[in-house]
Order: sequence, then C-alpha cells, then structure tokens
Amino acid sequence: MVIEELLARREMSRYRLALESGVPHATLNDICSGKTRIEKCSAETVYKLARTLGVSMELLTEDGLRQAERELAYEYGLPDYLQHDLDAYKAGVKSNSGLLDCLWGELYGSINMAEISDGCITPEHADYLRKKYLFGGSV
Repeated sequence: MVIEELLARREMSRYRLALESGVPHATLNDICSGKTRIEKCSAETVYKLARTLGVSMELLTEDGLRQAERELAYEYGLPDYLQHDLDAYKAGVKSNSGLLDCLWGELYGSINMAEISDGCITPEHADYLRKKYLFGGSV
C-alpha cells in the first residue's frame, strides 16, 4: 500500500498523519487496511493525505502506483554496461567526485547505446533516465 510505504519513509505513524491531515483516524485505518479503496474517497480526503505526505494526489491512486512501479522498474534490469554506468554515476554524485563530468558522459553514452544501437530500452525509458540523472529535470 502506497500510504504505508510513504509513512515508513517519513517515520510517521497513521495517527500523526490523521492529526496533521485532518482525515479521521478511522477513515485512514480503513484505507490502509484495504477496507476502503482510496479511489472511492472524496477528492478532499485524497488531497489532504497527499498534501501532508508531500506527494501528488495521483500517486495515492492505483494509476499513480502503477506509474511509480514503472518508474522504479526503469532503474533495474538494465543491460550490464548501463547498470554499471548508472551505479557509478550515482556513487559519483553521492561522493561529489571530481570525475563527475566523465561519469556523466559515460552514462549518457550508455543510455544512447541501449536505446539506439542495442534497442534494449524504449525511447520513453531512455528519456526517463536522461531527465532524472543527466538533465536534472523532475520526472
């Protein structure tokens, strides 16, 4: 369940979410237990939860969950050379490496090779990786 994952990331309890969002604790428990589907809730309830959790309303719905899962999948199961360069770039960013420009170029080339030369990732997949890691855009 998306809400439970978001709560865990924020080290927040259901009770605290209910208090901060203004959504009744019983309603939140029904949503988290699966008794009530969030798609059946009022837009106001979804808005309050999303605002408090710092995410879009869409992310809390089934369609949003599928989108989040697809994006997560975009970063795994890559060809070995692309996974290696992606991991190296992430590590370089984390450590503020002096070779970041080289790592950037390697990742850019690997994304292009995987998309254009090898055809093992789709153009949408390649664009996602470029936007997220190379061009600093929000995906």
